[in-house]
Amino acid sequence: MATPTIIEMDLREVLAEMNKKLDRIDNNVNELKVELADVKGEIKALDGKVSSLDKRLEKVEGSQNRQIWVLIGILFAAISGVVIRFVVMGLPTT
Repeated sequence: MATPTIIEMDLREVLAEMNKKLDRIDNNVNELKVELADVKGEIKALDGKVSSLDKRLEKVEGSQNRQIWVLIGILFAAISGVVIRFVVMGLPTT
């Protein structure tokens, strides 16, 4: 049977070491809180930019929709003009 290893340490040393580690953990948590606050601020800024881009995209889509209807109107007018010229007024004779 193996003999157990006995380690003797002063209780003050153990507590001091534990306090150092707890202080490091506390510092890390505080740093994470600061970084989290920064990330939240950046998310709000990006949300505003996305909202702005969404509004601009709606304007562009509306503009394109109007342009398509204008093009359809022009094509309809051109075809109507050709129909009127050749059908109503008669075919050109030579």
